[in-house]
This record gives sequence, C-alpha cells and structure tokens, in this order.
Amino acid sequence: MKKLLCLLAAPALALSISCVTLSAQALELGQSALDIELPGAQVARLSELRGKVVYVDFWASWCGPCKQSFPWMNEMQKKYATQGLQVLAINLDAKRADADSFLAQNPALFALAFDPKGESARRVGVTAMPTSVLVGADGKVVYLHRGFSNDDRAALESRIAAALKASSHLVSQQN
Repeated sequence: MKKLLCLLAAPALALSISCVTLSAQALELGQSALDIELPGAQVARLSELRGKVVYVDFWASWCGPCKQSFPWMNEMQKKYATQGLQVLAINLDAKRADADSFLAQNPALFALAFDPKGESARRVGVTAMPTSVLVGADGKVVYLHRGFSNDDRAALESRIAAALKASSHLVSQQN
C-alpha cells in the first residue's frame, strides 16, 4: 500500500515542483527588484531604500521556519546595519492581530511592513514561507531563497556580506 501511495504521490509532487518553478520566474537574479508598496512600513516603497542592501523577507504567523529566522534577522540587522544593510520583513497574515501575536513572542529589531492582501508576494512570486529576496544597493536582485533552517544561516550571511562588499566597492568607485 505504501508503494502505491508513493507512486500516486510522485506525479502530484512533480506537478507541484513544476508549478513552483513557473511562478518562481516572477523575479530573477540580476533584474531590478519590483518597486513594491510597503503598507504599514516606515518607508512607502522598496525603491526608497535604494543605496542600501535590503534583505526582504516574506513571512506569516503560522510559518514554523519564520520563528527560527527572526532571531537570525535581528542578528544580521544588528551586525550589518552600519555597513548599509536593511532587513525588511513583510507580513502576509490576513489578520494583523495574528502578526502582532507572533511579534509579541518573536520580536523584530528591523523594519516591518504588513500586506494582508498579499499583493507584494504575488508580484514577487512568493511560493513558500518564508521567502527572502536580497536586493543590492543598486536595486537589483542578488539572491532569492525559499524556506529557512539553521543550516541556511551561514550561506545567507555570506550572501549578505558579499552584497555589502559589492555595494561599498560601487560607492568607492563613484567617489
């Protein structure tokens, strides 16, 4: 019976993976990041953060891996803020109270935005929670990542450090 279930599940899994691949093409490496609106944030649009390296994280209160990512994002914001990093987490809960309850247990020491209609996530092509987009100081997508686990920490930090180094190199060339 297990073998039959596996055989039946395989085509469904393959179909879901191909759907993820298709919708993941909404945002690609090297292209300019979509100028999404940031409801409830200190800045109204992502473009207002141009000149900074921005780690945009899409999250929801029901997302288990988000509980792991918040302490890490706090750490990254604290460690790299003076070098030009801005962590920005966009909540996609339909009810703000759900997000507030999550934040009471998982404080955010970085910028937050709230998008209960999920319009920003649709424009970016979010297919998993959390999904993060690393945007370089030039406004172009440097890296896309779906999910989060403690095993992702070092690789993600390495990407952030490289983007910050590239942005400082750009600034020094302009001066």
